[in-house]
Amino acid sequence: MARSTLTTSQTIGPFPHEGWKWAFDATAAPAGVALTIAGAVLDGAGKPVDDAVLEAWAPASAGAETQRPIPAFRRLPTDDKGTFSLALPAPAPGEPACYVTLFARGMVKHQFCAVFLEDDAQLARSALLAQVPAARRATLLARRTSANVYRWDIHLQGAQETVFFDYC
Repeated sequence: MARSTLTTSQTIGPFPHEGWKWAFDATAAPAGVALTIAGAVLDGAGKPVDDAVLEAWAPASAGAETQRPIPAFRRLPTDDKGTFSLALPAPAPGEPACYVTLFARGMVKHQFCAVFLEDDAQLARSALLAQVPAARRATLLARRTSANVYRWDIHLQGAQETVFFDYC
């Protein structure tokens, strides 16, 4: 009998929302919350992706979130307009507000990225951001829209495509 081999990935299919029903509430304000990052996941034509899921890890909250099932971790689906909102503690200077893994219909592999705050005075010292070509760094920056609220959209394709990382 022939042995089957494992593949590195498999599409999550047309109904991934069925598997995300156990998402952790990322909008509830855990201890140490200092800011909100809200945005949308958009496809190559700029249309909202209404069944994407973001997994975010916020290193700054790891020690303060003992009440959460997995401290510093958030999992949340986009809504019918492709939008999401994350409540987070302030990141360390020069560090990402959070690291994000993105899942969406039609994607063969989940994607990895990070989001930084545009008004962080220490962005120039970020080792991760320094690896991204200067012309593309803006795709990883959340822009302040009001006190402690930032906007960051994730573009899956196109001229504004978000930088996604390969981790080896």
